[in-house]
Amino acid sequence: MSLLRIEEIAKNAGIDLDDLEQYGKFKAKIEPSCYEKLKDKQDGKLVLVTAITPTKAGEGKTTMSIALAEGFGRIQQKAMLCLREPSLGPVFGIKGGATGGGLASIAPAEDINLHFTGDMHALTSSINLIAAVIDNSIYQGNPLNIDPERIVWSRAMDMNDRALRSLTVAEDDPKATPRKDHFVITVASELMAILCLAQSEEDFLHRVEKIIVAYSKDGNPVTVKDLRVTHAIMKLMREALKPNLVQTVENNPVLVHGGPFANIAHGCNSVFATKLALKLAPITITEAGFGADLGAEKFLDIVCRESSFHPDCVVMVATIRALKMHGGADYDELQKENLEALKKGVVNLKAHLDNIGKFGVPAVVAINHFAQDADAEVAFLEQWCQENGYVCSFVDAFLKGGDGAIDLAKKVQHTLETRPSSYHPIYDLNAGLKDKIAKICTKIYHAGEVSYSPEAERQLAEYERMGFSNAYICMAKTPASFTDDPTVLGAPKGFKITVREVRLAAGSNFVIPLTGKILTMPGLPKVPAAVKMEDLPW
Repeated sequence: MSLLRIEEIAKNAGIDLDDLEQYGKFKAKIEPSCYEKLKDKQDGKLVLVTAITPTKAGEGKTTMSIALAEGFGRIQQKAMLCLREPSLGPVFGIKGGATGGGLASIAPAEDINLHFTGDMHALTSSINLIAAVIDNSIYQGNPLNIDPERIVWSRAMDMNDRALRSLTVAEDDPKATPRKDHFVITVASELMAILCLAQSEEDFLHRVEKIIVAYSKDGNPVTVKDLRVTHAIMKLMREALKPNLVQTVENNPVLVHGGPFANIAHGCNSVFATKLALKLAPITITEAGFGADLGAEKFLDIVCRESSFHPDCVVMVATIRALKMHGGADYDELQKENLEALKKGVVNLKAHLDNIGKFGVPAVVAINHFAQDADAEVAFLEQWCQENGYVCSFVDAFLKGGDGAIDLAKKVQHTLETRPSSYHPIYDLNAGLKDKIAKICTKIYHAGEVSYSPEAERQLAEYERMGFSNAYICMAKTPASFTDDPTVLGAPKGFKITVREVRLAAGSNFVIPLTGKILTMPGLPKVPAAVKMEDLPW
């Protein structure tokens, strides 16, 4: 199937061509006027795609999201897919691109994975403008009385580069104030989170003004508004605030907008894109990053309360390969039948499904099917789902496209029609910060105890004094385990989680507890994906 011109995709999706800003033949931005025309229309149903704890074996959450959209297309059910924008860090690091796989892909894949429509460039430039103005203010006499030791805003780069985790700035200028600093990857910056939470240009502006970038020598917060650069940021970000329209390889419409990581940010595409999709289609599909303990929890506890929507159904993605790894199977032996490992590893799937049930949302299990999945393993997993009362579908969309996801689409549609959602968040927003952290760690991660470093204790007390006791909790934790130790697989219980540091994102109304060895600037592997591209055509 060949790609359609983007104006035809827009027309089929119900988007007026006057609301389309084209970027070549196959991608475009959508003007805010499109939503204004539709704002009084009733919202459609929302499906959230999430997954078990990720492993090296792969789960294929983005591929499954695309497959579901294509499956709906095959059964003549209009649907709109919303995805995050890829970051160059994973594209050239370990993970590779983020446009799906095989016949369950979105296009033009290379454009989307690389420069796309310039959103990442606009974000990175805006982040670094703020950083430059902070240091310049100190250099030019420090009128805001900024304490150089308490600057909390970091420069950013949309690339994995561990060499930038710690550095000294202004080192060779006798008039400047040298200080220790570090970069974060663009998708970990608060500005990315704000892009994905803002519901309008005005909302984005107000949130940016609230960002705390430093503290004065008197201990008072210094904000972006104090720096007087909010209008410059708005000029840089104006186009980036508009959702991007592309298509699946089977010509189904896709909105791709925003891309925060779920292990160090909230891991969901923009609220504005999802709100627009809910007006355009009777069914909207969106994805939350990493496992359900991270992306889905943040979607359900943060995004749903910040917006006017909540999911009517959750699709839980897993693979037999990954479940066997959670049961102790070695990565190099996954192609062999191993019923014992599968029986042990299925506890990870059950833990995530139980967690979704705590939010009151019905779930469908979607198994990415591999050719090497043994018949006995498939039979066991089907029987296990049936005995435990879970709707399950095996999906072959990588090889078959929408035809391989028809069963999943029908089961999701049936769930939407017959099992109403009784969504509710897991914690009370007005509870204390420690109470909310404990609720996530015990109810979602199944920890028995949460401990805090002295620095984390001090930071939490300070943020509560500043009036942020009712902030959301955006946990920063390894995606590879329910615990803060990435080597612990399965579904452990009763362990201790240690919060070593807590950061405040005032514009997002987040408090971010950092656990384990989680980093806001990833590194490249020994053989980066960029090197593996050497033999590909350019």
